[in-house]
Amino acid sequence: MACVKLGSKADAFQRQGQAWFCTTGLPSDIVVEVGEMSFHLHKFPLLSRSGILERMIAEASESEEECVISLGDIPGGAKTFELVAKFCYGVKLELTASNVVYLWCAAERLEMTEEYGEGNLISQAETFFNQVVLHSWKDSLRALQTCDDVLSHAEELHIVKRCIESLAAKASTDPNLFGWPVLERGGPLQSPGGSVLWNGISTGARPKNSSSDWWYEDVTNLSLPLYKRLIAVMESRGIRQEIIAGSLAFYAKTYLPGLNRRQVSGESSRLTQVAMGSPLCEDDQKILLEEIDGLLPMQKGLVQTKFLFGLLRTAMILRVNPSCISNLEKQIGMQLDQATLEDLLMPNFSYSMETLYNVDCVQRILDHFLAMDQVTGGASPCSIDDGQLIGSPSLTPITMVAKLIDGYLAEVAPDVNLKLPKFQALAAAVPEYARPLDDGLYRAIDIYLKSHPWLVESEREQLCRLMDCQKLSLEACTHAAQNERLPIRIIVQVLFFEQLQLRTSIAGCFLVSDNLDGSRQLRSGFVGSTEGGWASAVKENQVLKVGMDNMRMRVSELEKECSNMRQEIEKLGRTKGSSTWGTVSKKLGFKIKSQMCSAQEGSVSNQNNANSKVEKLKDRHVKHKKSSSISDKASVSSIVHS
Repeated sequence: MACVKLGSKADAFQRQGQAWFCTTGLPSDIVVEVGEMSFHLHKFPLLSRSGILERMIAEASESEEECVISLGDIPGGAKTFELVAKFCYGVKLELTASNVVYLWCAAERLEMTEEYGEGNLISQAETFFNQVVLHSWKDSLRALQTCDDVLSHAEELHIVKRCIESLAAKASTDPNLFGWPVLERGGPLQSPGGSVLWNGISTGARPKNSSSDWWYEDVTNLSLPLYKRLIAVMESRGIRQEIIAGSLAFYAKTYLPGLNRRQVSGESSRLTQVAMGSPLCEDDQKILLEEIDGLLPMQKGLVQTKFLFGLLRTAMILRVNPSCISNLEKQIGMQLDQATLEDLLMPNFSYSMETLYNVDCVQRILDHFLAMDQVTGGASPCSIDDGQLIGSPSLTPITMVAKLIDGYLAEVAPDVNLKLPKFQALAAAVPEYARPLDDGLYRAIDIYLKSHPWLVESEREQLCRLMDCQKLSLEACTHAAQNERLPIRIIVQVLFFEQLQLRTSIAGCFLVSDNLDGSRQLRSGFVGSTEGGWASAVKENQVLKVGMDNMRMRVSELEKECSNMRQEIEKLGRTKGSSTWGTVSKKLGFKIKSQMCSAQEGSVSNQNNANSKVEKLKDRHVKHKKSSSISDKASVSSIVHS
């Protein structure tokens, strides 16, 4: 920290309890009271430097009593007046960034102008402030910190404004473009050219590049009102919004302990060292959080989503203004696709403790995201092809959110206090086109059914209608077909669509096999050059054939089961004399007879189809012969009778 030495005399001031005495050999003839401290001094050194003290001494000397004057409103209090008194006596003292604001304000209050002596305290303090303090980041910051104690006086002298302008100018300049004087804040001393100095001699070494967040930690020492003014001036100077947002986050983490719960060890220890002072009370934390929320830029991606969730969690604990909580939920909703499952798992801090996690808050955040997605045109139609989402690139965020919500539903499903309507509302809020597959939703529903075994059949069916059986993968279909917790209607639908998927997969395997066989013939002349690639293709072909065989076995098993079911139902129909199969098909909701058993009919070879056609033709030919013979006989008999 830079300093200027004033005065040349030895220190002649001594303190005894709550009193200061000047030991110059002459008895004191005036007592100056500043707060609880009294100064036993001499009139001439004081009135020769201060206009206020000159008038006050003149008024006090008119009375025959002891000359006593009181300075209760001196900026900086007794400690500052001690330095003022030493300056008046010519005693050695140092003018630094820590005391220049106090001395300047006190000198203005005491009218220590050039009229009362050349090189008076006002001119000395102003010169040091302009030529030394404002040229240094560290000194400007320290001087601004001291303005809090004498804010009204510092505002009148424009000290606060000039310090903030100086800091904003230095923060808005790229530190990599110069090494002086910003990097003197904590690193090695550098010359104006940027080379490192050692004992004042240039070493030629260049400093390391500094990032744009080099000033974050320094400004956390400012009070909230001064920090807000500094941020406002920085924004007016065109500093990027993401840099401003980073500083706001660092400042909030310094004074809000709840935000550091999930910080990495390096950053957490750094923030702990910064905030080693007395922690803020809850009321001050509420004020700080609401102010930070008002300063955060409302643009997607500028503020880390994890930090926003931390602010929201802390706001709920502190029970801040509901408008602040709503604003944070909207900002999180704008970038919900950047969140993680850990972020969404916010405990329920309400007194009722209805559920373990705050599902209502997640529902509101999701609603904000969907509303924003509709405004930006993200809700366009799409289709599913082999498990892949086909549509515009803007569907990627909503697909990520759908996967995130499905994971969240699976985490909150074991909560026995989570009501079915609330679970359904959150699951149904995600548009159908946002889920390429419903495996995640099926997993969440299965967990909910397992944790809520008291649900009736109608409630289970209502819950299972949230998922589309056609959008389940083969693995999910296999699991669902054996899941006893699902309603029978859903299991039959799953079996039907599983068979369709197996057929599609088998057809795809045949197509790949044909392509590999064709490529084998085309590459027969280039075996030597493509030996490695051909070997891998052969291995892939073998793997596909094994998978195809397994699928064939599975299809044959399903066809046998379907055939047995049809035979049994037909037997029941014959015995009871009613259309049992039609009744069952109506209950299941679709024509199982014509669709589920089509697999067996579809597996009949082309030769059998041809034979059946020939047999039909033969039957028609025989019938034709019989009818023709009968007609001939009738004609003959008529002729005979005639």
